[in-house]
Amino acid sequence: MACVKLGSKVDAFQCQGQAWFCTTGLPSDIVVEVGEMSFHLHKFPLLSRSGVLERMIAEVSELEEECVIRLQDIPGGAKTFELVAKFCYGVKLELTASNVVYLWCAAEQLEMTEEYGEGNLISQAETFFNQVVLRSWKDSLRALQTCDDALQNAEELHIVKRCIESLAAKASTDPNLFGWPVLEHGGPLQSPGGSVLWNGISTGARPKNSSLDWWYEDVTNLSLPLYKKLIAVMESRGIRQEIIAGSLAFYAKMYLPGLNRRQVSGESSTRLTQVAMGSPPSEEDQKILLEEIDRLLPMQKGLVQTKFLFGLLRTAMILRVSHSCISNLEKRIGMQLDQATLEDLLMPNFSYSMETLYNVDCVQRILDHFLAMDQVAGAASPCSIDDGQLIGSPSLTPITMVAKLIDGYLAEVAPDVNLKLPKFQLLAAAVPEYARPLDDGLYRAIDIYLKSHPWLVESEREQLCRLMDCQKLSLEACTHAAQNERLPIRIIVQVLFFEQLQLRTSIAGCFLVSDNLDGSRQLRSGFVLKVGMDNMRMRVSELEKECSNMRQEIEKLGRAKGGSSTWGTVSKKLGFKIKSQMCSAQEGSVSNQNNGNSKVEKLKDRHVKHKKSSSISDKASVSSIVHS
Repeated sequence: MACVKLGSKVDAFQCQGQAWFCTTGLPSDIVVEVGEMSFHLHKFPLLSRSGVLERMIAEVSELEEECVIRLQDIPGGAKTFELVAKFCYGVKLELTASNVVYLWCAAEQLEMTEEYGEGNLISQAETFFNQVVLRSWKDSLRALQTCDDALQNAEELHIVKRCIESLAAKASTDPNLFGWPVLEHGGPLQSPGGSVLWNGISTGARPKNSSLDWWYEDVTNLSLPLYKKLIAVMESRGIRQEIIAGSLAFYAKMYLPGLNRRQVSGESSTRLTQVAMGSPPSEEDQKILLEEIDRLLPMQKGLVQTKFLFGLLRTAMILRVSHSCISNLEKRIGMQLDQATLEDLLMPNFSYSMETLYNVDCVQRILDHFLAMDQVAGAASPCSIDDGQLIGSPSLTPITMVAKLIDGYLAEVAPDVNLKLPKFQLLAAAVPEYARPLDDGLYRAIDIYLKSHPWLVESEREQLCRLMDCQKLSLEACTHAAQNERLPIRIIVQVLFFEQLQLRTSIAGCFLVSDNLDGSRQLRSGFVLKVGMDNMRMRVSELEKECSNMRQEIEKLGRAKGGSSTWGTVSKKLGFKIKSQMCSAQEGSVSNQNNGNSKVEKLKDRHVKHKKSSSISDKASVSSIVHS
């Protein structure tokens, strides 16, 4: 830290308890009381330097024999007046960035102008401030910190404004362009105060650092009011929004303990550890800080990490900040929900009711914000078709990632017995159908919910299962669902049908590929193809047996009730309907035959007959391929 030495006399001041004495050999003739300290001094050195002290001494001397003066609201208190008294006596003292603001403000208050002596304290402090302090980042920052204790006086003298403008100018400039001296090997030499040494002389400059966030940790030493002023000036100077946002995030992590759930790595870990070891700010101070961070943070996507925003939101709920602040944080997260992780979404419910373990309502609102933004982005990027190519189509990747994220979240919250069915359905149905290429994740969440809520009636189970599309289940999911006793019968029948359809389509695709292979490739892959088709046939056979057993059970159930119910009648009651495009994938006779038994029984019989004929023709085809 740079300094200037004033005065030449040996220090003749001694402190005894709550009193200071000047041991110059002459008895003191005035007592100056500053706070709880009293200074036993002499009139002449004081009145020869201060207009205020001159008038006060004259007034008191006329009224009382003992001259006692009381000074109120001296910036820096008794420590500052001690330096003022030493300056008046010509005693040696150092003018530094840590005391120049106090001395300047006190000198202004005491009217220590050039009228009362050349080179008086006001001119000395102002010259040092302008020529030394403002040229150094570290000294400007230190001087600005001291303005908190004399903020009104410092603002009247424009000290705060000049310090902030100096810091903003240095922060907005590329450190590589500062021209600071740097050694080629080993880095720059530094003085004990941290400034760079150039030919053994302290320049007061910071060591060179090419990172644009080099000033983040330094400004965390500022109080919130001064930090806000600094950020405002930086924005006016055109510093990029992402740099401003990074500083705000760093500042918030320093004073909001709830954000530091994980150990921080890097150079800032030491500083954060020191803050954590000390007494954290009060809850009210943290609440004010969080609301200010929300106001200062630009409403723009991607400026800060999504994990940081979730940390702010969790802390805001704990501190019970204003509703507008929580709403803003939810909107910010919604703008970049595709960058979140499942762990981020699992926010505990901090409400008094404790209806659910996790805050499902908050996630619902965040998802709604994301979908609203996605719709706006889609409307702003209209699609057009040119020569068969889709032009201007917005990427489906973000919303697909969000759909996968929400399905995972549903699976995590599904075991909560307090999670009501409407709330689960609302969140699951909020994701657009086109966002899920497969419904496996949704099926898994529904299955977990059914397992954890066994008291649901059949109608509620069917209502829940309608959220998923059986046609969008993978073969593995279909296999699991076909044997899942928790699913309604109607859903199981649909799953069995679409699983058979997938298997038949796969077999047909295998034959189509085999027809296009050349002779050598047919010979190499014929055996593998035969094994794959045999496995498929075995699975189809198993599914046919399951359907047959199911039909027999339903027939028994009908006879037990005294009715003449048949498989066709039950299938009609189940409301089993097959889409026209799925019917077209079957043999033509399935869609044309309407007489005899029910549609499902006809379809089943056609499946059995067709599988037998297909099995013979498939074996003949494979045999011809192998023997050729």
